[in-house]
This record gives sequence, structure tokens and C-alpha cells, in this order.
Amino acid sequence: MRLVKHIAPGSSPKGVALKAMVRAEFKKSIHEKDEAKIEALKAGAIRALSNYMLYESGAKDEKLQGAMKRQSDDALGDLQSLKSSRSTNKAIGATEAEDNDNKR
Repeated sequence: MRLVKHIAPGSSPKGVALKAMVRAEFKKSIHEKDEAKIEALKAGAIRALSNYMLYESGAKDEKLQGAMKRQSDDALGDLQSLKSSRSTNKAIGATEAEDNDNKR
């Protein structure tokens, strides 16, 4: 929480939301006793804050903003092509099943 207070000082809406989100994540795992799992949760929290800082700095830097947009567009394109290939595979599978039924 100290790092969050450093990243989002004051009581801006973004700061309040970030603090609430981090607090809720820690409260979900309050009863965790396994040291390895606690370290993994801490590492995840640090990674999330790092990603948040990168995203916020990207909003201010045109070059970084362009790179983030290209990365996002590439990821969305990959997701859409994966979706279309899955629906094509399902359609092919349904056609093959109909052919097998017709052969009987």
C-alpha cells in the first residue's frame, strides 16, 4: 500500500480507485499462510502497478502511445483470427458430423 500511496498520492478519483482495487486484492488473500503463494501475490501486485505506471506514462508520450496502440491492434487481430479459425473448425466439424449421419 505504501507503493500505491506513492504512485497515486492524494484523493483524485484515479488514486482512490487504484487504492481500493489494491486493498480489495490484498483482502481477498488475507488468510493465506503459504509463504511461496504470498510472494507470488506480492510479485503480481508489483507487476500490476508497473503495468499501470507504463499505461499512464504511455498516455503522455506519443511514441510510447503509438507502440502501445500497435501492440493492442496486433493482439486484437490475433484474437479475431483465432476466433474465426475456431468458428470455421466448428462449422467443418458440424458438416462432417452431418455427412457421417447421412452415410448411415
